[in-house]
Amino acid sequence: IQMLADLHYREQAFENAFKQYHLLIELCATHPDLDEFTVTLRHALSAMQLKKFDVAYRSLMIARTLKDDNFEVNYNLGYLEFMRKNFQKAVPYLQKARILEPEHPQANRFLGHSLFRLKKFNDAAGALRRSLDHVPDDKESLYVLAQTYFHLSKNDLSLRIFNHLRTDPNIGARASLFSGTIQMKNRNYGKAIEDFEIGLRHENIQIEIILEIKYRLAAANLAQSDIGQAIHLWKEIKELNPKYKDVQDQLNKYQEINTNRNLQVYLISSNSEFVTICRKLTTSYFSRANTKIMNIALPGDEYVDLFTEVHTRQWEDLILFRFIRSTGQSGELMLREMYSRIKELKAGRGICITAGDFSESAKAFVEARLIDLVEKDELFKLFSRLPGRPPAAAS
Repeated sequence: IQMLADLHYREQAFENAFKQYHLLIELCATHPDLDEFTVTLRHALSAMQLKKFDVAYRSLMIARTLKDDNFEVNYNLGYLEFMRKNFQKAVPYLQKARILEPEHPQANRFLGHSLFRLKKFNDAAGALRRSLDHVPDDKESLYVLAQTYFHLSKNDLSLRIFNHLRTDPNIGARASLFSGTIQMKNRNYGKAIEDFEIGLRHENIQIEIILEIKYRLAAANLAQSDIGQAIHLWKEIKELNPKYKDVQDQLNKYQEINTNRNLQVYLISSNSEFVTICRKLTTSYFSRANTKIMNIALPGDEYVDLFTEVHTRQWEDLILFRFIRSTGQSGELMLREMYSRIKELKAGRGICITAGDFSESAKAFVEARLIDLVEKDELFKLFSRLPGRPPAAAS
């Protein structure tokens, strides 16, 4: 029987080999001259070829109790655990297999993929590089290696691989999503748009990938002040999935912004343009007044403070203007911080302006303090009083 089983195995007649080795396993207990380890291993490997994976797993586990330092046993157990997504169990088997055959491409491949799933990125990168040394055209492993570099903040290495993979018909869309995301982080919005558009040109893309590419492409266009294109993309996303992320909120916000050039400048233009329009709003806020701007403070992207000296025929005062760059609700904390700033400057009063609104607690806070609150509707009236006609809004 053994001679027949070995013949079938060598000739890759695995169906017959599997049956013969199955008979031999039952004879091992009464025939000590049989090599139980080899019989059990070949039974398992024949089962693997026949895709009888549960049977193969059981025989491999038995074989490992007989000999735990065999490459085929450890590699195939690791592979089976990997296919079952038991990555924690796969790693020790594959690590043992790699010790036995350090340059084996597939052992390194599945080890690298398993370590990546376990978020052990440094170790994953080493295993994947070793695998790719032997199989450089393994696109899936290249893609995982690029993700590994991304998680290790090695964005230059990551970007190089993703750019190489962007045109691949199978993983190009996913690679384009990642490369565009890295370009967004680097504020290279033009390159990000190019990457995302390459991704969308692929066929048979998973719907979740399409949605995310369009969502990030909209953000890149918005960063380039192309509100019209961003709105177009959000509408496309809404048609595919009406509840995707904050798309409806973005549409509500930016469709209004798109019709008002002053509001666009106030909310999404560069900081220098934002400060310029705030200077105009400040000097035109009091009619028939001489408003001198003494100091401008822009601590971040959230707001700008303009400290002014205002003279009219009836009164004069030091006033702190604060312009909040948001369409959301501003709370009490913002007003408390502003009040402290007013006292530091020894200003007589403050005026806080937002493109959104103020919370009830914020309004309660200023009731006994000399701070006027200006919300969105009043801001629009201030825009209408600005000298000159603003540039046309984007369509």
